[in-house]
Amino acid sequence: MSHLGKISAILATLAALSYSAFALDACTQIQQSISSASAVYFPLDLLGNYAQDISHWASSSTQTAACSVEPGTAADVSTIIQLLGSTNTSFAVKGGGHTANPGFSSTTGVQISMARFSGVVYDAASGTATIGAGLIWDDVYAALAPHGVNVVGGRVSGVGVAGFTLGGGYSWKTNQFGLTVDTVTAFELVKPSGDIVSVTESSDPDLFFGLKGGLNNFGIVTQFTLKTFPQGQVWGGLITYTVAQIPDVSAAVARFASSVTDPKAGIIPTYNFLLGQPGISNVIFYDGPTPPPGIFDDFLAIPHLTQDVSTRSFTSLVNSAPSNATTGARGAFHTVSLLNYSLPMINAILNETNFWGTHLALAGATFISYDIEPFLPTLYSHASSPSAFPPARGPGYVPLNLYFAWANPLADATFHAALQQSAQHLTDLAISEGQDIAQAPLYTNYALYDTPLERIYGGNVARLRSIKARVDPDGVMGLAGGFKF
Repeated sequence: MSHLGKISAILATLAALSYSAFALDACTQIQQSISSASAVYFPLDLLGNYAQDISHWASSSTQTAACSVEPGTAADVSTIIQLLGSTNTSFAVKGGGHTANPGFSSTTGVQISMARFSGVVYDAASGTATIGAGLIWDDVYAALAPHGVNVVGGRVSGVGVAGFTLGGGYSWKTNQFGLTVDTVTAFELVKPSGDIVSVTESSDPDLFFGLKGGLNNFGIVTQFTLKTFPQGQVWGGLITYTVAQIPDVSAAVARFASSVTDPKAGIIPTYNFLLGQPGISNVIFYDGPTPPPGIFDDFLAIPHLTQDVSTRSFTSLVNSAPSNATTGARGAFHTVSLLNYSLPMINAILNETNFWGTHLALAGATFISYDIEPFLPTLYSHASSPSAFPPARGPGYVPLNLYFAWANPLADATFHAALQQSAQHLTDLAISEGQDIAQAPLYTNYALYDTPLERIYGGNVARLRSIKARVDPDGVMGLAGGFKF
């Protein structure tokens, strides 16, 4: 290292130490100001609260914070956000911790964990459930099951309520009822000013619009009120196939995507590259105890490696997906929005799985996968009011989720570049196939961290910036990471 380089490194280290002391001072102020319902933890915490508060499903999303804070009341959230704003201290808000974008819910400043907001209150009279921002969907489904109702939430185990909802929310029940944001009736929000408000379509239409897909730009949401829907037993589960069956499975996926119109039916076939070869894991779902004949027959007839398909509870179905298999790995998502899943497009996705699985093996890839997610083209017709995401209703774009996992922190840039290159290649192929997707909105919760705002929010960007300026004129939420207006 050159003399100048050494000086730069020393200055950077001193700056980091200085900021750490600055953030620790904010931690101390918070600790002295909050009620006994809340708590502050530090890195040497022997009980493990701090480690749990900063940990994420993807280890690449975990950062070493100066302290973690677990607020237990909205009033304490108000105190915390005002102190952070007045001291200009960086922070992050973590719900379930499932984001794969570094810095979106993690920080080297003050880590806020919403873990104590863990209530689920069902109101039969209004047909709604009020849900704490610290929960994962597994907990919500289990709490609502005795009431015979459910909400439009995550499809696999371990996904947090807060980030999922604030980003949009594709669900097993989306074909019937829309995205999760389409079913929100109220957000309990602590504004950057410290004001605690219930945001509804009638109380503040603009802010309600912004919170429906606008992520963490407007304050800290402590709880969500969602519409509920009757829920009995469902049918489905996981089927896995080896490489020899891939052509037959791909043909079955294409047929399902093009011909199945029953809104209660869904699939997530995932094209994986693992242990040196491709394979498919397919979660199939029907919102009822028995599917009508013909919908899933193709998948069931193909020889499988494993099969766990039955009539079961909704919670059991969600837990059948192997979503936690890569917990603790470094990882990142990216996405392509398509108009349809043709067989040539599915084959192109398989080619990408093989190419990147092989190519990235030398960089330490532990898992390469492409999740095909066919929804009905009427998807966006369910919402009664506009939302930040999607930026327009129709046509019915469907998401493709790219997920790469690896172990070596030095390979982060390699995998991020590969995700971008693969997504662009598949976008170009879809356009050459005649799909008009060049400006299709990319799903908020899958988009890689440096995706331009316009590719997610389209024509809504100007309106969202205006709402942000009104609600957060001092830019307090800019001290937290994420897609920023």
